[in-house]
Amino acid sequence: MAAVICGSLAFDTIMNFEGRFAQQILADQLHILNVSFLVPGLRRDFGGCAGNIAYSLKLLGGEPLPMATVGTDGGSYLDRLRELGISTEFVRQVQDTYTAQAMIMTDLDNNQITAFHPGAMMQAHVTRIEKRADVKLGIISPDGRDAMLQHAEQFHAAGIPFVFDPGQGLPMFDGKELAAFIDKATWVTVNDYEGKMLSERTGWDSAAISRRVQGLVVTLGAEGCEVWIGGQKTHVPPVRAAEVVDPTGCGDAWRGALLHGLEQGWPLARCAELGNRVGAAKIASRGPQNWRL
Repeated sequence: MAAVICGSLAFDTIMNFEGRFAQQILADQLHILNVSFLVPGLRRDFGGCAGNIAYSLKLLGGEPLPMATVGTDGGSYLDRLRELGISTEFVRQVQDTYTAQAMIMTDLDNNQITAFHPGAMMQAHVTRIEKRADVKLGIISPDGRDAMLQHAEQFHAAGIPFVFDPGQGLPMFDGKELAAFIDKATWVTVNDYEGKMLSERTGWDSAAISRRVQGLVVTLGAEGCEVWIGGQKTHVPPVRAAEVVDPTGCGDAWRGALLHGLEQGWPLARCAELGNRVGAAKIASRGPQNWRL
């Protein structure tokens, strides 16, 4: 059975700053911020949430169906997916625009500053989700605003269970829109910062959100994650990485593991436990799509 993965395909330009942002940014001068960071290390990777989640799920033996768009320059990404054995059935190539681009800079404390150009991603809503016998579940990850709204509606109309994981796309939506996402979704996953914003905008705390879906997971970085079901919280402890090499793509690796567990019908806490383990494996390697379990 397959999982439809709605989200971005992007080229990641990843830079390493051999210092700490906190030492370069003066808190009392943010209103005239003008900084430059020397980044000796630079590489270009295949990335984007849909691509990274699909990569992780494929490593675990799943059948991902990424639903995304690439631009005129996206031919190499299509080739990459095919080389990995990942279907490009729902990947559209849009002319006269760039594939989404993420410029990610990481400091010695693994803090990150990211600039993101959406490019072709803004036309992701053109591809529709339809009910299919081989599609078991799906995920709404960060994508174009219209795509996230319409794909959630289409998952719901088709009766396909799905995870709502808005990630960095969460600030695009107001409380009413976020409440509608939750009421259509089967599961919700956020990190702790996003969880606070989600609660603030909807007026629902984690317990209340978990009563409206089959489960809510709040990831806590190095502290593991919280699994909320029916208003009750369970803490799932972290898995320590053998070494911290690169956090880029860690969240997407976690999402892919979550989908794998849900496909198997596992309890949500077990899915989150696998996510923690796979996320740790990703942190100990370099590149969002250049690691192994």
